[in-house]
Amino acid sequence: MAMASLARRRAADALLRRPQAGAWASALRAYATIEDTDVVVVGGGPGGYVAAIKAAQLGLRTTCIEKRGTLGGTCLNVGCIPSKALLHSSHMYHEAKSSFAHHGVKFSNLEIDLPAMMSQKDKAVAGLTKGIEGLFMKNKVEYVRGIGRLVSPSEVAVDLLDGGCTTVKGKNIIIATGSDVKSLPGVHIDEKKIVSSTGALALKEIPKKLVVIGAGYIGLEMGSVWNRLGSEVTVVEFARDIVPSMDGEIRKQFQRMLEKQKMKFMLKTKVIGVDTSGSGVKLTVEPAAGGEQSVLDADIVLVSAGRTPYTADLGLDTIGVEMDKGGRILVDKRFMTNVNGVYAIGDVIPGPMLAHKAEEDGIACVEFIAGKEGHVDYDSVPGVVYTHPEVASVGKTEEQVKESGIAYQVGKFPLLANSRAKAIDDAEGLVKVVAEKETDRVLGVHIMAPNAGEIIHEAVLALQYGASSEDIARTCHAHPTVSEALKEACLDTYTKPIHM
Repeated sequence: MAMASLARRRAADALLRRPQAGAWASALRAYATIEDTDVVVVGGGPGGYVAAIKAAQLGLRTTCIEKRGTLGGTCLNVGCIPSKALLHSSHMYHEAKSSFAHHGVKFSNLEIDLPAMMSQKDKAVAGLTKGIEGLFMKNKVEYVRGIGRLVSPSEVAVDLLDGGCTTVKGKNIIIATGSDVKSLPGVHIDEKKIVSSTGALALKEIPKKLVVIGAGYIGLEMGSVWNRLGSEVTVVEFARDIVPSMDGEIRKQFQRMLEKQKMKFMLKTKVIGVDTSGSGVKLTVEPAAGGEQSVLDADIVLVSAGRTPYTADLGLDTIGVEMDKGGRILVDKRFMTNVNGVYAIGDVIPGPMLAHKAEEDGIACVEFIAGKEGHVDYDSVPGVVYTHPEVASVGKTEEQVKESGIAYQVGKFPLLANSRAKAIDDAEGLVKVVAEKETDRVLGVHIMAPNAGEIIHEAVLALQYGASSEDIARTCHAHPTVSEALKEACLDTYTKPIHM
C-alpha cells in the first residue's frame, strides 16, 4: 500500500508540473495528499521558513505551507525589507539635499523619482523571496502554496492558490502564521486614504500631509521615510511617550532628534473620528484624558497602532488549541501547545513581535522536535528603530532596573566625543550602559547612533555570556569607529572614559 501511495503521489506531482495538464491537474489536486511528513510548517515568514530549513537540515522530511504565494511573510514582502529599502533611499535623497554641499558635493538639480525608488524596493524584495525558494530546493523542503487549516493534530487541509485542494499529513505541525495589522475602532483601512504599513510602502505619490496613528517602531520608520521625501508628518500617540518600551533618557533625545527633522508629535491624544468624504481625510482627535476636540487634515493617514496574532481560520478551535485573551497561542518551553504534536512560534505566541525572535523560536522548536535541546534567551533579544540616527537596545532599561530594586551604575558616552562620528559629520547620539553595581555585569545597553543596529550585537553577545562592562571596555576596538563609543560608555560605567 505504501508503494502504491508513493506511486500515486509521484504521478500526481508529475502531472501537476506539466503546464498542459489542465482539467486533469485540477482533478488530481482535489484528491492529492502529501503523506509521511515529519514536520509541517504553516506559514512561510521568518519564523516559518527558517524552521522549515532547519528541520530539513536535521534530517526531518519537511513541508512548508504559505498562503501569500511568495515566501518571507510580512517581514520580507511588506514589512522589514521593503521599509528598509525605502528608509535607505529616502535617507540618500535627504543627505543629497541637506548635507552633500557641506562635504563639497554639489548638484545643479535634484529631484525624486518615486517610481524608480519603488522599483528598487520591489526588486530587492523579489530577489530575496526567490532566494528563499532556492534555499527550500537546496534543503529539500516541500513548498505548498495555499491556505492551510488544521483538521486534526496531524493533518492540514490546504486550499491551493492555483486551484483545488490537498491534505498535508505530518507527525509534527508548527503554527508560524505571524501577525496582522491591529485595527482601530471606527478607522477603516482602505489602503488608499487610510493605509496600513503595507499601503504606506506603495504610495503612488508623496502626500503633502501625512498623519501617523501610533508612535512605535513602524510608525516612526514610515513617518521618517515620507518626512524625508517632503511630507508634513504628524504623529498621534495615545500614550504619553513615543516607543514606550525604550529607555527614558534615550527616548527623550530620540524624540528631540525627530522633532529637529520636522516631525510633529501629539502625545496623550486619541482619535475619535475619521471623515474620508472629501478629497483627503479629516481626523478628529482629543486629549486621551478627555477635553477639547480638534481636527487634523491629511492626504494620507497611516494606522500603525501595533499588530495582532494571526490565528483566525486556522482550525485551532477544531482541535482544541488553547489561547490567551489576546489571541496568542499558549505554549510550553518546548513550543508545544496543549495539543500533542502541535507547536507554535513567532508572533502567534507571547513575546516580542520581531522577525529575528521568530527565527530563533523556529530553530529552537525544531531542535526539540528532533530530540535535541533548543533555547531562546528572550532577555537578549535586541530591538532596533531604523530611523536616522538608529536606536538599538538590548536588555533592561534604567527604569526597569530601578524598579527591580537592583543596585546599579550607569555609563554614558556622547557621539560628539567620538572621532569617527565627528569625521563623517554625523555625531548626534548617545551610548548608555546599565550594569549591576556589585558585579559590574551588564544589564542593558541602549544606543542612538548611525548604524546602531549593527553595533548592538556586541552588547547582545555580552549579555548572552554575562559579561561585565569592564570586559567590553578592555576589549580592543578598531579606531576610528563609532563602536568605540560603546567601549567608552563601558569605561564610564566602572571607571572613567578616556575621551571625555
